[in-house]
Amino acid sequence: MNDRRPEEAAEREGGALDFIRAQIAADLKAGRNGGRLLTRFPPEPNGYLHIGHTKAFSLNFSVAREMGGKCNLRFDDTNPEKEDVEYVESIMEDIRWLGFDWEDRLFYASDYFETLYQWAEGLIAKGKAYVCDLSAEEIRQYRGTLTEPGRNSPYRDRPVEVNLDLFRRMRAGEFPDGSRVLRAKIDMAAPNINMRDPVMYRIRRAHHHRTGDAWCIYPSYDWAHGQSDAIEGITHSLCSLEFEDHRPLYDWFLDQIPLPSDRPRQIEFARLNLTYTVMSKRMLRALVEKGIVTGWDDPRMPTLSAMRRRGYPAEGIHRFLDRIGMAKRGSVVDIGLLEHAVREELNRVAPRAMAVLRPVRVVIENYPEGQVEELDYTVNPEDPSAGTRKVPFSRELYIEADDFREVPPPKYHRLSPGQEVRLRAAYIIRCTGVAKDASGAVTEIRCSYDPDSRGGSAADGRKIKGTIHWVSAQHAARARVRLYDHLFRVPFPGDEGDFLDDINPDSLEIIEDAPIDPALADAKPEDRFQFERLGYFCVDLESKPGLLVFNRTVALRDTWAKLEGKALERRPRRRAAEPSDEDF
Repeated sequence: MNDRRPEEAAEREGGALDFIRAQIAADLKAGRNGGRLLTRFPPEPNGYLHIGHTKAFSLNFSVAREMGGKCNLRFDDTNPEKEDVEYVESIMEDIRWLGFDWEDRLFYASDYFETLYQWAEGLIAKGKAYVCDLSAEEIRQYRGTLTEPGRNSPYRDRPVEVNLDLFRRMRAGEFPDGSRVLRAKIDMAAPNINMRDPVMYRIRRAHHHRTGDAWCIYPSYDWAHGQSDAIEGITHSLCSLEFEDHRPLYDWFLDQIPLPSDRPRQIEFARLNLTYTVMSKRMLRALVEKGIVTGWDDPRMPTLSAMRRRGYPAEGIHRFLDRIGMAKRGSVVDIGLLEHAVREELNRVAPRAMAVLRPVRVVIENYPEGQVEELDYTVNPEDPSAGTRKVPFSRELYIEADDFREVPPPKYHRLSPGQEVRLRAAYIIRCTGVAKDASGAVTEIRCSYDPDSRGGSAADGRKIKGTIHWVSAQHAARARVRLYDHLFRVPFPGDEGDFLDDINPDSLEIIEDAPIDPALADAKPEDRFQFERLGYFCVDLESKPGLLVFNRTVALRDTWAKLEGKALERRPRRRAAEPSDEDF
């Protein structure tokens, strides 16, 4: 474990402390909680982790690692109707992929169901909780609004003995689902709507992925969350900003129980919001269930499994998180910054290759028929140690259709009649003619080559302005290539109505049978490459012998420089704090 002093370990690049680390360093220096540091990441296993969660769990694990503490992984599994082992396993896989380890500290809120129940009986005995028979809709009506106080439930003043009896019968399964709830008795006129007698337990006959059918009542998130922190001895509960309005309730509940350890402190930070993206699990689930995407790991999704499948390296995500830093004020980050960080990392590590997505055939008429040369090709110009490899060159090639114009526009430096162009790592060629089909479309380009220009340089020193990529037609491997654009066509989906109305109908283009560098024929899933002049690509998980599938990770063009590295000033809308529907 890191043995640096907290104030030293908390320093980030640039020598400054963010406000979270500064607070924790001050607590450790003051000896709070006996100088211990224990954080936790508490995901609900009701979906896959997305890039927004990455900020949260990276913070919790990183702070612990930097400052001599530990971090627990705890699943807050209090809503069995929406939870599944599939989500538990995917969450653990994603956290490990980003390089974090909870060691032997894996917990579940369901581990504490009996303790939470006994504490709830304790609140009833003290007159601080009651069984309420109002329906979910009636509870909402009685709650009031942000400007009007709520009204007391007609069941609020039931005697303690009656509440204890009803609560025990709720546990025993005597009442129908949704017919009763247990509520904390706080203040129906509280300015903070979360303090207006929040729900602690609801009746829900649902099979739990860990406890089976042992329970038919389940604790609300608010009741389980802080108490689970206390049971585990968490010292700092680091939460995203939407939990700020819940903090008074978090503290109130802690005040009512016999704390088994030092008191945890909740500190909030701004959640991560990206343009052209939605971060709500409800919305992401709708995309999956409506078939708009192929699943939680569809490469257009903001989930970590989708980003991994698309080819995002873990190091690129860490670069992005370091760039955006930690703030208290909410903002929206342009997705271009994430793509920029990914591109930077891939530029450093990805081997180069050539692929042609929209091919047109080139015949070099003065190149000997049947001859094949093995030319030296630089694996990665950013990494000299990677050296070179051989690529085959022959009389017939494929080039991109966009790299030829029969009537070139001004300042066009690629191939056109009578114009010379350099083939990457090969020769200089000149267009001498074209063949066309009946519709007038070019089907073949006739060229000559300069045999003294091997490597791409003219022996007489003439300047060649254009360089294009190519693949030998005789040797090309073939691949299915998926080109991805943003899933949404507007920066802020749902701002003007239903977010599904903002879906980009052109978010995916599939190219079949694209000729690619033959060296890629044996590429394995998750192998990454830079296709020269086209972008960064990753071998998809669906690839198999006889079907090579590539996903484009990001294009080469980097728009982030135009944005001058700034987060967008638009702040995300902050909705009024309301209990989740799961509480009913």
